[in-house]
Amino acid sequence: MLIVKKFGGTSVANKERIFNVARRCIEDYKKGNDVVIVLSAMGKYTDELITMAKDINDKPPKREMDMLFTIGEQMSVALMSMAMDSLGVPAVSLNAFQVAMHTTSAHGSARLKKIDAARIRRELDNRRIVVVTGFQGIDKYNDYTTLGRGGSDTTAVALAAALHADACEIYTDVDGVYTADPRKVPNARKLKEITYDEMLDLATLGAGVLHNRSVEMAKKYGVPLVVRSSLNNSEGTVVKEEVTVERMLISGVALDTDAVRIAVIGLKDSPGVAFKLFDTLAKKNINVDMILQSIGRAGTKDISFTVDKNDLDDAMGVLEANQARIVYSELHAEKNIAKLSIVGAGMMSNPGVAAKMFESLYNEGVNINMIATSEIRVTVLINEKDGVRAMNAVHDAFNLAD
Repeated sequence: MLIVKKFGGTSVANKERIFNVARRCIEDYKKGNDVVIVLSAMGKYTDELITMAKDINDKPPKREMDMLFTIGEQMSVALMSMAMDSLGVPAVSLNAFQVAMHTTSAHGSARLKKIDAARIRRELDNRRIVVVTGFQGIDKYNDYTTLGRGGSDTTAVALAAALHADACEIYTDVDGVYTADPRKVPNARKLKEITYDEMLDLATLGAGVLHNRSVEMAKKYGVPLVVRSSLNNSEGTVVKEEVTVERMLISGVALDTDAVRIAVIGLKDSPGVAFKLFDTLAKKNINVDMILQSIGRAGTKDISFTVDKNDLDDAMGVLEANQARIVYSELHAEKNIAKLSIVGAGMMSNPGVAAKMFESLYNEGVNINMIATSEIRVTVLINEKDGVRAMNAVHDAFNLAD
């Protein structure tokens, strides 16, 4: 068997945990399996690098940030290979250049295009454990790029797809995928399995367990995922195309506090205005989520939408620079907001799900600013201060407790 295992920052935060991961991987290796490991930076090291950068430059160039970030993963893979060597098992560490992980040139949020797997296969043929840097790639200019927070998950799934791996295991500091973040909702329940679609929505909406692009890629290439804890041996959550357990109405509740709302006021109420607005943002690689357009009055309309808070400065800058093209009167940004979402394939055949969510928020005195829906999710925009309380109320309303 060929197994790809990904370990997050907390799993390799110190010497003890590095050796814990090394021993777990060696167990599989000694059973005759080929093992590829993908690592994130140790502990909170990426946050430390951000602090260092901001100390030098308030708005550091994204290219230079990517160059800086890659240090973290290179440190992890080198130390892991050293640990395995000390345990008598041959291992080799490889970075994005050595594997050749080709990406787009969008620094900070690059997308993987293709992976040259020849070097990894050669090392596996020589019975080495291969330890690969997560989160990073190289673009057509041979510059380092990074895949965004949580991008090591995507590296692991991409490698599993490229190598036609038999299993892709994502190890984290929680036991699997829960009905809500167990650190915020104490009675959250672990799910045995969940569909790609549900997991994709939860990941996109702030669940924090898996990088959304990793789920997207796993679905596209049929890579079976297992989310497990690196700190114990409990069974995790399987992410796959279809689940066999009895379908629950709702699979999970997610809270995203990394969103900001931008309101564009006084747009002309005529065809093509929305296109101009969102085309301008798309050309800057700014992803827009929730969108609300007001009813036109006096020849004008307003459009509000949410973006990731890391994109706020870029979004405001490009909209201000294009005011003459888009034609609007005012621009506002609101930071203290949160997106609260419920996700579940069971919604499709059950009316009244949204009403139940809104009722639970009403009972808690939580005001809703915006609403967005799809076949399997309902998302509302609320004040950030109400976030955790609202999340618990909605979780209880759908009887998701353990």
